[in-house]
Amino acid sequence: MNFSKKTIVLDAIENAIAGGESIVIATLISSGQLNHLTLGAKILVPKSSEVNGSFGDQKVDELVISAARELHDSQPRINVGTAYLNAEKQLHFRIGKSTNSDAEIMFQLWEQPLRLIVVGGGHVGLAVATLGDFLGFSVTVIDDRDDFANRDRFPMADEVRCGNVGVEIDALQIDNTSHFVLVSRGHLQDELALRTALGKGAGYIGMIGSKRRTKTVIDHLSEEGYSSDELAGVSTPIGLSIGAETPEEIALSVMAEIIMLRRGAFGERLSS
Repeated sequence: MNFSKKTIVLDAIENAIAGGESIVIATLISSGQLNHLTLGAKILVPKSSEVNGSFGDQKVDELVISAARELHDSQPRINVGTAYLNAEKQLHFRIGKSTNSDAEIMFQLWEQPLRLIVVGGGHVGLAVATLGDFLGFSVTVIDDRDDFANRDRFPMADEVRCGNVGVEIDALQIDNTSHFVLVSRGHLQDELALRTALGKGAGYIGMIGSKRRTKTVIDHLSEEGYSSDELAGVSTPIGLSIGAETPEEIALSVMAEIIMLRRGAFGERLSS
């Protein structure tokens, strides 16, 4: 790849990570029997704008571009995948069908980091924010107490907001990349946060608490007219069942659940 093409790729990635248009980069890493394809070639497929690049075969390019478009909207999310192209120019992602004669194409989806919105700056909130940052999430922390919503306590956060929980959530731009973790000091704050966050298109909303406490909150919102579908989508009690007790263990449980749902997995033991 020459310098100008490398610059185009890097610029596209940097723009996507910064919140611009997401992009899928397809790279030919093995040509198999399709020797006429350009080994190492890349095709840049933005979510909606103009495609850049070619493997040297129009039909193959069309197949690759179509597959890349699907990755933009994939649910569960797939950020890296390998596809195989046989001599008949049929593209598939199943490794079990590949042969030594297949061309091999790597797909990489680049987009802005997922957003983790932690409501509650206590011990659990601090552990969740710390682990979320380590996992590459863009972290926002909300609390109505100065001592629990400040830069000294949350240096890893991209944004710290101190104020009324409902008002602060209303001020956020929320979409399916937004993941709410409600771990405030009491059910009244969590209920206010949940009431405000519902219906805004968040990709995940989880609320900490015992089954009895969280059921009380859900029942209150149901009585207020929130739909059963919206309420059923709330992960509560929050996290995976791993016997978590400490704030750090609870954070691990919560983030594991978020990743599991994002990837479409089921939380099973790999050794089972």
